[in-house]
Amino acid sequence: MAIQAEDEEILSKFRDESTRNEAFNLLLKKYQQKIYWHVRRMVIDHDDADDIVQDVFIKIWKNLPGFRNDAQLYTWMYRIATNECITFLNKKKQKNNVSLDDVDFELADTLSGSDHFSGDQIQRKLQEAILTLPDKQRLVFNMKYFDDMKYEEMSDVLGTSVGALKASYHLAVKKIESFITNTD
Repeated sequence: MAIQAEDEEILSKFRDESTRNEAFNLLLKKYQQKIYWHVRRMVIDHDDADDIVQDVFIKIWKNLPGFRNDAQLYTWMYRIATNECITFLNKKKQKNNVSLDDVDFELADTLSGSDHFSGDQIQRKLQEAILTLPDKQRLVFNMKYFDDMKYEEMSDVLGTSVGALKASYHLAVKKIESFITNTD
């Protein structure tokens, strides 16, 4: 077997009770880091991202037997991770009884004080700019810019038309450019 198992092979092993744990370990090896960074870019804090990723993989474990191959495995997992991020951010907003702008300000504050963030000044500025975006634009920008996802894949994950995603990405890029050029 190759180092990186193919999705079909993983799913096949998962369907067999005797190789289910092995299949899940292969799934973790193949996707855990990608899912972590997707979540981390949304919630910024390392500990929060770790907790969310753990929840994501618990949901994947519980729901994988019902996976119908309607979408690619990664797209399906990405959707679960995205929904967990949105749920987390909404709970954080409600728990603190603050506006989403205040949550974004808190995330930006976390970014500047994070021991786990090792980016240089330009990368930090980009991350701060991304935090000024509305959630949907932030998601679309992260998926396109960092994960190099195709609009069709994003459409599957977010349930939004390709045209709307292209518009969101374009707006996000313009806002980021404006943020960066106006704060120098």
